[in-house]
Amino acid sequence: MKKITFYLLICVLFSLYSCRTDEYIPREETETGLALPEYTAIKGFYLLNEGNMGSNKATLDFFDYTTGTYHRNIYAEINPNVVKELGDVGNDIQIYGSKMYAVINVSNKIEVLDAKTAKRIKTINLENCRYITFKNGNAYATSYAGPVSIDPNAPLGKVVEIDTASLVIQRSAVVGYQPEEIEIVDNQLFVANSGGYKFPNYDNTVSVVDLTSFSEIKKIEVAINLHRIRKDNYGDLYVTSRGDYYTVPSSLFLLDAATGTVKKNFHISVSDMTIVNDKLYYFGNEFNYNTHSYTKTFGIIDVKTEEVISNIMIDQQYADAIKTPYGITVNPITEDIYLTDARNYVSTGFVYCFDKNGHFKWKTEGGNIPAHFTFLYK
Repeated sequence: MKKITFYLLICVLFSLYSCRTDEYIPREETETGLALPEYTAIKGFYLLNEGNMGSNKATLDFFDYTTGTYHRNIYAEINPNVVKELGDVGNDIQIYGSKMYAVINVSNKIEVLDAKTAKRIKTINLENCRYITFKNGNAYATSYAGPVSIDPNAPLGKVVEIDTASLVIQRSAVVGYQPEEIEIVDNQLFVANSGGYKFPNYDNTVSVVDLTSFSEIKKIEVAINLHRIRKDNYGDLYVTSRGDYYTVPSSLFLLDAATGTVKKNFHISVSDMTIVNDKLYYFGNEFNYNTHSYTKTFGIIDVKTEEVISNIMIDQQYADAIKTPYGITVNPITEDIYLTDARNYVSTGFVYCFDKNGHFKWKTEGGNIPAHFTFLYK
């Protein structure tokens, strides 16, 4: 659920127009022959489709590299006895060990699945949960710790620690307002706080949580309305700010994890990003209320030199064709690039595959708002 403040404002101020569900068009759930079979250490990838808020349409897809087949909406068939299926707004999905964790934001839960079969193991209840990461047998998830509502009195958020064996929440730490993505460097957990519910008084900090005491030890001021955070192999963190959608633009910042200092402002709009083989792939789709328009950007950063090495990631005709870029991942072995298009947030979205040089390979339909990827290794 990107741009949480913008998304809520659209739904509230425009009479929930973007949350309508009557334009959904059924289609075949399996598409064969998309690509030639690949026989690498990666069997395939799962794609979590968010589904419009309030429509209970989060779905799960799987692309099988060994057959070149895309399987849509697999969760319902694999788990026929689960009422309401995955739930409302799939916000994150990650595999750790033999389990897969799907964070379902508005349904206030994390669904734990068998990574190989996608069969549900357990539901962990967590109010307004957002993103998840892992270390040393534990999962760490962010939570807004309050209802879905723009509210100047919204509470501080939290991070919870979940034992991945028992699947029980063990500890909780208070962080900033409406915490989003998280990363772990050494023994510290870094949390990007947005303050999205406190619009226009956004949070502007990254919380640092010590994993031993499991308490917030400091806050690092970066920029308003933070969202994404990714670590590289050199002790740095790349953090995105969504700005205020009016006069303060979104941007990407480079943070030294050891010192807590902001090393660089790239002055580029980044909506989502991924770091693979020392390259940060990004796209931006920045909305501005003054112009009521979106600005798309694509590019690649070399994290060794900390410089933008290209403002082109895919062939221009597809950069133009993708109406609403929404999700991204890169295969660490082949370096194939995957992008999703949420289109108008109501119609079925698309999944695109490009080779490492950005040339088109294939395209298929996903679900409603295709967004979050995780690779399944053999």
